Amino acid sequence: MEVLGKVPAGLEAIVSNEALEFVAGLQREFNPTRQALLRRRRERQQLLDEGGLPDFLEETEPVRSDPSWKVAPIPADLRDRRVEITGPTDRKMVINALNSGARVFMADFEDANSPTWTNMVQGQQNLIEAIERRISFESPDGKSYRLNETVATLLVRPRGWHLPERHVVVDGEPVSGSLFDFGLFMFHNARRLLEKGSGPYFYLPKLESHLEARLWNDVFLYAQERLGVPVGSVRATVLIETILAAFEMEEILYELRAHSAGLNAGRWDYIFSIIKKFRNRSDMVLPDRALVSMTVPFMRSYTELLVRTCHRRSAHAMGGMAAFIPSRKDPEVNERALARVREDKVREAGDGFDGTWVAHPDLVPVAKEVFDGVLGSQPNQISRSREDVVVSAGQLLDVRVPDGKVTEGGLRNNVSVALQYLASWLDGNGAVAIFNLMEDAATAEISRSQVWQWQRNSVRLDEGPEVSADLVREIEDEELGKIRESLGDAYGRYRWDDARRLFEEVALAPEFDEFLTLPAYERLA
Repeated sequence: MEVLGKVPAGLEAIVSNEALEFVAGLQREFNPTRQALLRRRRERQQLLDEGGLPDFLEETEPVRSDPSWKVAPIPADLRDRRVEITGPTDRKMVINALNSGARVFMADFEDANSPTWTNMVQGQQNLIEAIERRISFESPDGKSYRLNETVATLLVRPRGWHLPERHVVVDGEPVSGSLFDFGLFMFHNARRLLEKGSGPYFYLPKLESHLEARLWNDVFLYAQERLGVPVGSVRATVLIETILAAFEMEEILYELRAHSAGLNAGRWDYIFSIIKKFRNRSDMVLPDRALVSMTVPFMRSYTELLVRTCHRRSAHAMGGMAAFIPSRKDPEVNERALARVREDKVREAGDGFDGTWVAHPDLVPVAKEVFDGVLGSQPNQISRSREDVVVSAGQLLDVRVPDGKVTEGGLRNNVSVALQYLASWLDGNGAVAIFNLMEDAATAEISRSQVWQWQRNSVRLDEGPEVSADLVREIEDEELGKIRESLGDAYGRYRWDDARRLFEEVALAPEFDEFLTLPAYERLA
């Protein structure tokens, strides 16, 4: 085993020999299966490229049709999840999120995080200090940040199965980012959390099949045995954020049933998945990102099926992200946006969701008020079965958007968002406020994949021109000029040339990169 990254001063204990040996054990035990499942992803994509369409699995029909099985009983500090806030693991964010009034904070090593070596190791230290209630932060303007008496329950999102951690090499191969993030947090905090009446709770991203959930379950069993903590201590909520996973929701819950804490409607990655999986089909091209709302038919089908599936198995159904970032300068923007956030949360609560996500502390009161109005003193509405919901494969795959258009404004927004996000990501920041929205890797994926899809399928803008590489480069020039003007002297601190080259690599190349974060990771300092 080799550690290729220089360990920041004071963080040596995070990557101690004992901690890394635990991670290496996970890697040696489970990496062959992980690699096999990643190959299976490529094989399934090949079938889609050849014109195939996903369907509910025949071989797992007995699991779906058996009404008797349920997930394990919910731990006390996870029964009420009416509002969850998400964000990266920097010190200020961790403190503010835990203090936000949300019931849960999901500390994110994945889409809201730029995986620099320092970010990954420092983030682990920040979470230890938060659990021990000794974390603090002093801002450059002299403000002090400390934890309140009452804080949110902590959940952690490790990186997806596809991502490596190149700074730690085991048997000549970079360790899995998933196993690195999970392993370090579990090693340092499983007992610490159990002693405090909580437990090691996780969010699992990017799963595409129940076999990938089975792998996580095997990881949990191994880790609990090695660390000597009770089986079932680990609880995991799976983000249903790929179209293939939407067909296997019940099976995913079944594989994790001893460790399950429910499912979440990961809306932004779900839209990205639709684009990615059917990228070569001209009959499945999505319109402007802003027009693909949660009320369009295929998104309604997916979310209602998620609620029905979870409640049938006594599991939490968690709603999607409200990504609006309030403006300090424009009250009218705030008023309009908060009205849309409220409408979104009213829909979710009315559909039966047990809680929802927000990206900013100022949205916690809005979401909480809505869910308080539906839940009252009850911790959740799992008892609401939604047996009225019946969703077919055709409904999940009918991606037509009423009045959907591809416009120049939509193309410009995609180009600008992707460039700004990638520049910040390369600078070490994975959660970026752009145009009053919190952009992360998932939303940047939508932006670049739509550009690729529109060009690949020779889509014409509503204004007339066909989307081409030349048009995209022309818009890049214009949008970078606007960014330069708005940033002034600060423009020079970012790697705009690198961001532009990376964007063109993942948006204009003949072949589609499965995840922009893979080539981006090679460019991180």
